[in-house]
Amino acid sequence: MSIRFTAKARRGMVALTVAAGLAVGVAGCGGSGGDDKKPDSSASASRAGGSDPSAQEGQSDEPLAELKGSDGLLLQITSAERDAGGFVTVNGALKNDGAQTAVIPSALSGNETEIIRNGRSLGGATLVDPQGKKRYYVLRDTEGRPLTTTGFSTLKSGATLAVFMQFPAPPTNVTEVDFQLPTFTSAGIKISG
Repeated sequence: MSIRFTAKARRGMVALTVAAGLAVGVAGCGGSGGDDKKPDSSASASRAGGSDPSAQEGQSDEPLAELKGSDGLLLQITSAERDAGGFVTVNGALKNDGAQTAVIPSALSGNETEIIRNGRSLGGATLVDPQGKKRYYVLRDTEGRPLTTTGFSTLKSGATLAVFMQFPAPPTNVTEVDFQLPTFTSAGIKISG
């Protein structure tokens, strides 16, 4: 399946990703307390003040899933929504619950040469339909760039990064899939929409 995006659409997606990342970064900078609950409050602030309210509407504070990774990394999936265009967009927050700055594993990008060539990303993520026995990979634009959060290499202790990944949508009767990301535990998530 080939997806074509105009230069203007790509710039818009990049701007949205940067804006979401900046919103999370600004929300995570307020206050200097070492409270263990601080990452949760910054994640809540980013959800409440995000630039894409339609993807967050109807979401409770409880994530769909939490996946544990290495070095204190935690991925919280906050939504998985089926779009009218035949896509599933998964939104979440990558958090560093560890005591030190975490180097983001390069394995998160996956092992496909075309995706690796475009830098660090969450391009290794997949959705698995266990009933239909199909695996769905992160979509790419016409230049091979993955349609996911890109351009990060470290995450400071206590920091949170808003992330997204876009996949081809499974058939409409499939509402539950397994989300997998290299170096993280896997989890079942429910697709809405």
